[in-house]
Amino acid sequence: MLVFFFLKKRNFCSKIDILTALISAPPLKFPKNFMEYFPFKEETYIIISICMEVHRILGHGFSEIVYKDAIEVEARLKPIPYSREKKYCIEYKDFILEHKFFADFIMYDNIILHAKAAEGAITNASISQMINYLKVSKCKVGLIVNFGKEKLEYKRIIF
Repeated sequence: MLVFFFLKKRNFCSKIDILTALISAPPLKFPKNFMEYFPFKEETYIIISICMEVHRILGHGFSEIVYKDAIEVEARLKPIPYSREKKYCIEYKDFILEHKFFADFIMYDNIILHAKAAEGAITNASISQMINYLKVSKCKVGLIVNFGKEKLEYKRIIF
């Protein structure tokens, strides 16, 4: 967003101009205490640690449903407030669309956890999908967790 605004303000007309601007632009500086403003920081750490425990015990290679069942067991053991397969309606111009969105997990009432078991990396399509889920649900944080690789992969999306 900042890059787009910067480029739009300067009226660049070619890809070379854009690349030159990106290379010559000063790096973004975040305050030293940036992590203090991180929403649901402690809660996301707990959820990620649960997923790490599931991956440590089960490894990779199972289907998504197996990992979701194991996450549910871990959430009960902690105990962490959660709901599974929560349904959200999608509104469009004052109409409720026929198809619904089902979140894998809503944890702590504000964090969506989406479990995957893909051999590849977490894709931009998965990230875009999570952003849409966050819009519909009004949740603030989304976690995409991929159990399909030798090492657990996760992305945290803040909306």
